[in-house]
Amino acid sequence: MSELVSDKVSMAFSLPNGSTIEALKNVSLTIGSGEIVSVLGPSGCGKTTFLNILAGFLAPTGGSVRLGDKPVTGPDRARGMVFQQGALFEWMSVAKNVGFGPRMAGRKRAEIDARVDDLLKTVGLQGFGDKAIYELSGGMQQRVALARCLANDPEVILMDEPLGALDALTREKMQGLVLKLWKETGKTIVLITHSVEEALLLGERLIVMAPRPGRIHAEYSLPFADKGVGEDLRAVKRLPEFAARREEILEMIWQMEEEIMGRSEVAT
Repeated sequence: MSELVSDKVSMAFSLPNGSTIEALKNVSLTIGSGEIVSVLGPSGCGKTTFLNILAGFLAPTGGSVRLGDKPVTGPDRARGMVFQQGALFEWMSVAKNVGFGPRMAGRKRAEIDARVDDLLKTVGLQGFGDKAIYELSGGMQQRVALARCLANDPEVILMDEPLGALDALTREKMQGLVLKLWKETGKTIVLITHSVEEALLLGERLIVMAPRPGRIHAEYSLPFADKGVGEDLRAVKRLPEFAARREEILEMIWQMEEEIMGRSEVAT
């Protein structure tokens, strides 16, 4: 297992009128092996852009990313992605979705079947292998997406608002599943979220990004992810120190949003 390192990553997008938008500026971050890190910030601060660069979907215009001693120059099975919408293959069964990566890698049928069965148990979907994707609820589809990602045995799991479209109860159950998988698999997880509460709960470290150009504004080391493993998450959220951090970060984000609105008013 290796560190995931972002070294002075910057990203500028060219517009049709010849101008550019600076989405990220000098983002440096080292994520340790087996660490779970949440990334939070106001809309438009470059969170998803940064995640896409870590995944290798985008090449930064400045700086670099590496996993261990290997530069990130494109998508790679060492870094798995879970999207807000599962991006599942609707024409395949649950089992075939989960086994897609190993099939493409040329694994033997018996090995694939055993791996799929094990992963469906891990995410609580045993008995659903023959179901069609459209027969599943949103939360169940995200469980399939997690299992499909794990099937490729990546070192790093990158999550872009994976629970954002779920109802409150399902979301809390899925938060518990993410923590369970983190502890049981030892995978490195980087999770983007708009929810302050979720960022506090699911991050050993929480990174707060400032508005455009996106950059690291604050960083917190937190105990709540460890406390939440196998525990009542609502009890964790009721802890006085959790509430204090939540209010502190909410105020920080609110001030950033006010700054963004102020810029917009000046521009008009």
